[in-house]
Amino acid sequence: MSNTIALILAAGKGTRMKSEIPKVLHKAAGKYMLAHVVDGCTEAGVSQVYAIVGHKKEMIMEAMGSEINYISQDQQLGTGHALMVSKEFLPNDDTNVLVLVGDAPLIDGNTLSKMMENHESGGNSATVLTAMMQNPTGYGRIVKDNNGNLSRIVEQKDGTDEELKINEINSGMYCFNSGDLIKSLDKLGNDNAQQEYYLTDVIEIMNKDGLKTGTFITDVENIKAVNSRVELAQVEKILRRRINEHHMENGVTIIDPDATYINKEVTIGRDTVIYPGCILEGETQIGSGCTILERSKITDCKIADGVTIQTSILVGSSVGEYSKIGPYAYIRPDCKIGKNAKIGDFVEMKNARFGDGSKASHLTYVGDAYVGKNVNLGCGVVFVNYDGKEKHITVVEDDVFVGCNTNLVSPVTVREGSYIAAGSTITEEVPKDSLAIARSRQVTKENYYKTHDRKKVDEK
Repeated sequence: MSNTIALILAAGKGTRMKSEIPKVLHKAAGKYMLAHVVDGCTEAGVSQVYAIVGHKKEMIMEAMGSEINYISQDQQLGTGHALMVSKEFLPNDDTNVLVLVGDAPLIDGNTLSKMMENHESGGNSATVLTAMMQNPTGYGRIVKDNNGNLSRIVEQKDGTDEELKINEINSGMYCFNSGDLIKSLDKLGNDNAQQEYYLTDVIEIMNKDGLKTGTFITDVENIKAVNSRVELAQVEKILRRRINEHHMENGVTIIDPDATYINKEVTIGRDTVIYPGCILEGETQIGSGCTILERSKITDCKIADGVTIQTSILVGSSVGEYSKIGPYAYIRPDCKIGKNAKIGDFVEMKNARFGDGSKASHLTYVGDAYVGKNVNLGCGVVFVNYDGKEKHITVVEDDVFVGCNTNLVSPVTVREGSYIAAGSTITEEVPKDSLAIARSRQVTKENYYKTHDRKKVDEK
């Protein structure tokens, strides 16, 4: 396949979105619409990608960064004008030029590759990506001659009654021969009511010059563009369906695909089961044989094989093999949980290392900590990591037992094999194999209740 350049139209205002955000930066399945189109280019092996930007271009350039190149269209005078300002970036040779739209995130690399193959094998100067639609109202129609060759593209408002019966529609996406495109753009005019330069007119120019043009028909779903929030929701649903079907085809059980939200970059191993209401985001990697129970949200995490997560939130962390998380646990960024560990209900963890076989079964906060292997943290244990100005580290070595309602006031170290009595507040190092008790001695006053006014006590 020839060298390919992609030009993505992303300069429009998108007024129907009723938003301060450029239309192409609205997200579908957790990703900018423009980024989805760029992904399609990457999958198709495109060598250079340019976004043609205008309205709020600084916002687009900041969001997309150096991942792509940019061409400024400071005046938006039509789709043809967008290519006219791009001419200096196009080589005068047989390079393929893909022209795509930044608000059509369902386009994929497979479709683009097939269109380019069709374009090259047909010896076309231009190939229009089209689709068949039962109700094509509002779309440009593909007009062909008696031999089935592309003649021109007619817009809805300009079509005759016969032309408006045509079901093949223009997607607004094309593959051009770069040299032929440059010559045709030099002849493009704006003699119309809107005084705009229409890219569709390039097809007619090429045909008049004896150049060959054609179409490549794809599924109508692949070309669906977004002009409103309603259409954005429709595209989102299609993207999520595709993602979920991909995982199910690769051995993942998704109990209710309509109620499961998985972003494109997420990877999931075989025989993992995903329950309804789960959200898997970012660069999350989930191993084989895991169980992700209802309403869990996992973002940018690495989950090893055999892990069970129930109704919990995990962000920017890793979990070792066969560990159990939740219900209602909150694993904040920079946590590394070992193998066969247990993080139970209403446990919060942040910037912590939690060793193999260790347990924090309920109602515990572990922050800025190094916890060794086979440690048991009782109910209500708090790692007191903040002194009002700075965060400090707590170290709990292997085989330590920490009783319920204990405060570990950092910086402090609890050495291997130690026991801490329930209700203690530990402020000093606990030596190896020690029992630490840091609480007031119990005082019991016998017959206290009988010696006080029974009525006053009852009232209280």
